[in-house]
Amino acid sequence: MSLSKGIQSAAAAALSAAMLIAVAACGTSDSADTASKSADSKDSSSTQGFDTSGIKKDDEIAALLPDSVAGDGTLTVGTDTSYAPAEFLAEDGRTPVGFDVDLSKALAAVFGLKENTVSSTFDSIIPSVGSKYDIGISSFTVTKERMEAVDFVTYFKAGSTFVVQKGNPKKIDTSNLCGVKVAVQTGTTQEEEVNKDNEQCKADGKDAIDIQSSKLQTDVTTAVASGKADIFYADTPVAGYAIKQTSDTLEALGEDVGVTPEAVAVKKGDSKTAEAVQKAIQKLMDDGTYKKILDTWGVSSGAVDKAEINPSVE
Repeated sequence: MSLSKGIQSAAAAALSAAMLIAVAACGTSDSADTASKSADSKDSSSTQGFDTSGIKKDDEIAALLPDSVAGDGTLTVGTDTSYAPAEFLAEDGRTPVGFDVDLSKALAAVFGLKENTVSSTFDSIIPSVGSKYDIGISSFTVTKERMEAVDFVTYFKAGSTFVVQKGNPKKIDTSNLCGVKVAVQTGTTQEEEVNKDNEQCKADGKDAIDIQSSKLQTDVTTAVASGKADIFYADTPVAGYAIKQTSDTLEALGEDVGVTPEAVAVKKGDSKTAEAVQKAIQKLMDDGTYKKILDTWGVSSGAVDKAEINPSVE
């Protein structure tokens, strides 16, 4: 059973207006309920984020950065701006906003640098860290595989959430996705997990999962809202935001799973930059700035109290 043509159009319009250019977006969501309460206020100030202009340079921390990063006076950050509320575009359709963007600006301020967030596709960021970008901040879950390519500095934690159409009309069971149309964003840990599930389906002689992988999270969300896909899988804060921005056309299915650390990506082996980023994030945590940034976007449930370089993960 799929959405009617009218509901499909409404869902697509909501996504186009609210997610792609974040019209009247308003900070989100430790949960869908929190997102709903925030959205009801229609307060557009949250798209402007946290004001980092009062953050002062820390000379001792700034001195740790190598010239390869600090030499041009700018901290260039790669991010995928389709992943609200972590990183997305404001009402003008050009300006990056979100709690990851605010963190990037805060880090740059501690280093005494200008900040430049550059929009990119998610799966192209890690290969470009150290060349095109000084660092990558784009809701990167820490995995052993990714740590073979970059070094990580943790700053957040998030689980993963399945999302379906309201009422789960296709009666999807997340414990058995064989034969189901599953939408995921390309290059994410959720895509990796669904691919593993698909291999198990094949090994068990069951129908394969129809994996619909898209470069943009907004396209992933649209796929389910329009009925093209049955379910999508994404980071919990992103899922909560998507539910609200589609006017509750969607709902979370089941419990959040696999809470893991998210981290800043640094060029592999660049220990000076990794140390500088770690100390800068820890400073922001200790002085309360970090908490204020997360509170601005309603995602304080993902807060951690210690920034770590290359943490141990399963």
